[in-house]
Amino acid sequence: MTTSGQLEQIKRGTEELLVEAELVQRLESGKRLRVKAGFDPTAPDLHIGHTVLINKLRQFQDLGHEVLFLIGDFTGMIGDPTGKNVTRKPLTRDDVLENAATYEHQIFKILDPEKTTVMFNSQWMGEMSAADLIQVAAKHTVARMLERDDFSKRYAANQPIAIHEFLYPLIQGYDSVAMKADVELGGTDQKFNLLVGRELQKHYGQKPQVILTMPILEGLDGVQKMSKSLDNYIGINEPPGEMFGKIMSISDDLMWRWFELLSFRPLDEIEGLKRQVADGVNPRDIKFLLGQEIVARFHDRQAAEAAQNEFVARFQKGAMPDDMPEISLPGVDGGLGLASLLRDAGLVGSTSEAFRMVKQGAVRIDGERVEDKSLALAAGSTHVFQVGKRRFARVTVT
Repeated sequence: MTTSGQLEQIKRGTEELLVEAELVQRLESGKRLRVKAGFDPTAPDLHIGHTVLINKLRQFQDLGHEVLFLIGDFTGMIGDPTGKNVTRKPLTRDDVLENAATYEHQIFKILDPEKTTVMFNSQWMGEMSAADLIQVAAKHTVARMLERDDFSKRYAANQPIAIHEFLYPLIQGYDSVAMKADVELGGTDQKFNLLVGRELQKHYGQKPQVILTMPILEGLDGVQKMSKSLDNYIGINEPPGEMFGKIMSISDDLMWRWFELLSFRPLDEIEGLKRQVADGVNPRDIKFLLGQEIVARFHDRQAAEAAQNEFVARFQKGAMPDDMPEISLPGVDGGLGLASLLRDAGLVGSTSEAFRMVKQGAVRIDGERVEDKSLALAAGSTHVFQVGKRRFARVTVT
């Protein structure tokens, strides 16, 4: 693949690339790049929010580069202060080792084991003496540390910052020195730590790593970042049916965000799916494709198909009444607005009530909650409409 082709694929879905010219230079050299990403084993299971980074690592592998998957068993005992407004309690060594053991198994659901080197930063940090660590600390200043947003806010608010929290970005940066990383990936919230790695590599006479930051994936609520503590996540070890059902629960707007960050489909294909929805295809049918792809990635194609069938059967069996009215309504200019459809089908008393019910989250199409009050249904389409718990109709727009 040409350098420009590699660069286009690498930049897909990324937030920031520092420094692009340096990456181009390394790609043009034909060198097999050492691409690093670190994960602290602070919980036993990964969720699909973590896979935004892991998917990008897989893209680097497909381009012929080597992935260095770092399990931060040493830094995990410190506790990453990023985004925290209080000092976080460190994990015990036993906690970290138990969680780390699960990571190696989980990542190979995406990464190619033949092109992946799994490393633990205790390999070098465990051998480092106190004097060695002080020498590393001497290469950075307190003033630079306080440039970090979370540190500066806590300092201004007179909230405590423990000394060991300053050590976290230093050790993460030193990991890049020990691993001789050419590229490091991280979330947007990790930018400061990634830059520390560049600076330390310069101090140790290495060519500074290129930094690639990835967006933080929103969770099922579409607002907060995906997190187990917020219970808005999908674990990559979850059963296929549970995983598929959670994917189907996300909003139509969030679906496109997930397509961009989680799908391996080409971008032009995703744009084609957007055009289909704009032309009247039910977003639920497109969401089925996303659910199929993600479930198949962590299980298999057969499990994905079974999960979809189970989802459809569960909704039809558990929610739809047998005596549901069958209604045909004429479209206007090739379609029919949702509010007018609900009114004309007798599911609401007026269009204003329809808008109110949509706003309250009480309207579903084929079991999926509708959030877009301006949604139009294409002529020739047939769907099951539900308002509240008891009002149903199967409506065909003619």
